[in-house]
Formats: sequence, C-alpha cells, structure tokens
Amino acid sequence: MPKKLFTILSIMLTIQASVAQSITGKIVDAKTNESIPYANVIINNSENVVSNAEGYFTISENNSSDASTIDVSYLGYQNRKMTVDELKSHQLIVSLQAGIVELENVNVSNIKPNALSIMAEVKKHLNQHYKSELQPVKNKVFFRETSGLKPSTLNFDIEKSTGFTKDALKSVNSQIKKFTSKLISQPPVVYSDMLCNYYTVTKKKEDKLSFLSKLDVIKAIKLKDENNSSSLDDIEEKSKNLILQHLDTTKYYRVKSGWFGSRDTISLRKDFNKNKKNKPSQLTTSKSDLNSFICQNNFLYSDKLNFVKNPEIYDYTYEGVVYSKDHEFVYVLSFRPRKSKAIYTGKLYISESDYAVLRADYTLAEGEKVSGFNMKFLLGVKSSENVSNGTIIYKQNPSGDGYYLQYATLETGQYIYINRPLKFIELTDKEKDVLAIDLKIEANMKTKKEYLNILKSESSDAGIEAINEEEFKFTQLKRYDPKIWKDYGAIEPLEEMKQFQVSDQL
Repeated sequence: MPKKLFTILSIMLTIQASVAQSITGKIVDAKTNESIPYANVIINNSENVVSNAEGYFTISENNSSDASTIDVSYLGYQNRKMTVDELKSHQLIVSLQAGIVELENVNVSNIKPNALSIMAEVKKHLNQHYKSELQPVKNKVFFRETSGLKPSTLNFDIEKSTGFTKDALKSVNSQIKKFTSKLISQPPVVYSDMLCNYYTVTKKKEDKLSFLSKLDVIKAIKLKDENNSSSLDDIEEKSKNLILQHLDTTKYYRVKSGWFGSRDTISLRKDFNKNKKNKPSQLTTSKSDLNSFICQNNFLYSDKLNFVKNPEIYDYTYEGVVYSKDHEFVYVLSFRPRKSKAIYTGKLYISESDYAVLRADYTLAEGEKVSGFNMKFLLGVKSSENVSNGTIIYKQNPSGDGYYLQYATLETGQYIYINRPLKFIELTDKEKDVLAIDLKIEANMKTKKEYLNILKSESSDAGIEAINEEEFKFTQLKRYDPKIWKDYGAIEPLEEMKQFQVSDQL
C-alpha cells in the first residue's frame, strides 16, 4: 500500500510539474541556425511577447499547457504556428523559413520603387499613424531597465587635512581605496523590471489637448548590490558619507567642487534632513520614465528619430520587399547620413499599403556621437554620448486607425572624465578648510531600456478617473530568480542578468 501511494504521488507531482511550469523557447533562422531577436510571439491569441536579443522567449505558467497555441512572426520570414506540445517535440526551438518574394508580382511595371518617394509618403502620413489616441486605453506593459558603470580610473587623493587625526586620515584613506578598488574590479550593474497596467487618455478641452496617464503596478523587482555604487551620484554620496564619518557629526560642512564654487551643504546632524526637499515618489518617477520613453520612440514626436521625420538629411537605398505577418508587402529601406545633422545608419520596414513605419533598426554611424563637450583643460570635465542604438516596432491598432508602440529597445552610453578639486569647509563664523581632495574619474556608463506592450484593450473615461494610483517599492533581490515572472508575460532576460548575484564579501 505505501508503495502504491508513493507511485501515485510521484505521478501526480510529475503531471503537475509538466503543466504548471513556464516554458522558454528559442527562435532561429532555419537555414543558418542563428538566433532571431525581437520576433513577435502571440500566445493563445491574447498575450504578446518578443524574443530577446539572444532569440529566447518565455511562455508564462498560465499559458503553458500542451494545447496552448503560439504564433511566431518576423518581417522577412514565414509565419510559424504551433502548439506548446509541438514546441516541446522540437526541443523548444522555433525555426523560421525566410520568406520568398517574387519581385515581379510587386510592381507590374517592373520599375524599382524610389526610396525618396517612399519616404515622402512616410512623412506625409506620420500624423495619421502616430498621433496620440483620443480614446481611453489600457495597456499591459512590461518595462526593463539595465544600467551599468565601468570606471577605468577612480582616484581620491587627499591633499590637505586639518579636520582629521592621523588615525582618522589613515582609516578614511583605507576605506576610500577599498571602495574605489571594488568599483573598478567589480563594475556595478543594476537591473529593474516592472509589470504594470498603464492607462492613457487624451482629452480635448477648449481646443486644447490634455494628456492623462495612470499607473497600476502589478509587480516590480530590482537586482542591485546596495554595497556598490551604480552611478556618479552614488559615488559622490557614498564618498561624502565615508568622509563625514570621521568629521564632527554636530557641525555643518560645505562641499566646494571645482574652481567656480559649486557648493552643497552637508551634515550628519539628525535635524539636517528635516528641511530638505522630498524626492519624487517612485510612482511619479516610474510614470514619468514610461511617458518619456514612449514619446522618445514615437516617430511623430521624437526629435532624435530624424531618419523618419527629416528624410532630406539622409540617403536611402531601396533593398527590396518582405512579407508581413498579415501577408502584406513591406518595403525595406536602408539609410545613412547625408548631411551633418544626420548621425544614424539602419533599416526601415514600411507598409506598402499605408506607408506606416512598422519597424526601425538604428545605430550611430561610425565616428558619430549624439552630444558631448570637452572642457578637460579649462574645467577638468569631458563628456561624450557615444552609444545610441535601438529597435522600434509598431503594430496597427485593433480599430484599424493608427498604430501603437508594441516593442522598443534603446541603448545609450556615455564616456565621462572628471578631474576636479573637492573641498570640505566647516561652516563657522570664519569658514575654514577641513579637507582638500583631488578627484579624478574616468568611466563609461551604459543604459538599456526595453518596453513591451503585452496586451492593449479599450477603457473608459470613468474607468480611468476611478483608478486610485498607489505608491510602490521595487522588491530588492540579491540574485536572479527564474520563477519571478512565471505567472506573467515578460521579456526573457539575457544571460548576464540570469547570472547576477550580490557578493557577500564587502
């Protein structure tokens, strides 16, 4: 009897495990076996996900039954439909065949389409396709941000000290060296994921448009080593605190940075923070980030995407046509800078029927940068935004009127150099220098953001007005847990995020 009971329990557990597990698959080119990034995957005709940069995608636990259907599409490839059971039988690999287009069927006249004429039509239809929606909508959104700091030089040289004892000076030097050495040997990275319901409506009042958005956060997690600094602000704050620990905690100090007197007052006094301005709430910050990201990736409103808005400053080449998921022809144009204001190269995928840009892949052209300044010798500061690339995918609204942002990824990077003096001045009747530091930092910073609209549906003015936004906090994790998003649709993380783990060593 016990043996039979054990057998039954084992079978039940096996069945449960097979039914109640999220599934990770991979999308590849059938001929080359290379991974296909940012392919669209529709699960059970309701949930939208995309493959990540490595070609992987995840099916949530709720949609992982063998009978669940998946529909995989990618511009230039034939659609692939299958069940989860069939996916398992193919070792969780989805192979897509390149779409074959008979060019003679595209143009009866056999005249090659003119790239500039196509772009002229694109510009003419921008307002029609990408203007803000007036009707209230609910978007189920997954938003991921990865930020990293990689310093190559990080020196804090104490040149003068009247406020430290000999032992205190030795201690603070040791702490600062340990702090900076860790930053260089273990460059910090922060990952944050947020799943939310994002409500928007644009109202018209007295011939003026008013935009309203509300955020209902379902789940938010952050992978971060709290003992390490992940930004210049973090480095500055922790450096100040290290030094303040060895100064008189009952007094106020002024920090003077540079030769032109940028000053902040700091102290460890308990009453010091009472009069400081409150920082924006996490809800306010997250909603602002989301609103800004969507606007940055809108072909109509973004100034950065000038390869769509200002075709006169780029050279375009007609590359051919591919099939869309809906079996429509899509023009493929490559572009590169023609005038000095143009800085990107890439490809555009444009609907033949209505000239909507369905997808854009772009990166900085060789030798170009977004912005920068060099006052290395005058002020000891140099900065250059030298990384900017992304992919933008739009999908037609269910109503057939206009398009909405389904997926976007944006990676930005910046080189910074700082070589400036830093002084701690005790605030007394006669200000006196307590500490003088020669600060030198040389580093590269990178940020990558990903946006995925999992499900878009109609809402109502009354429904949005009734939503009570609630403050939230990111759940802090010390290591990545693959079960985090098992119940939800999400973007499969890259391998580097999966390997993240906070070291126990300080």
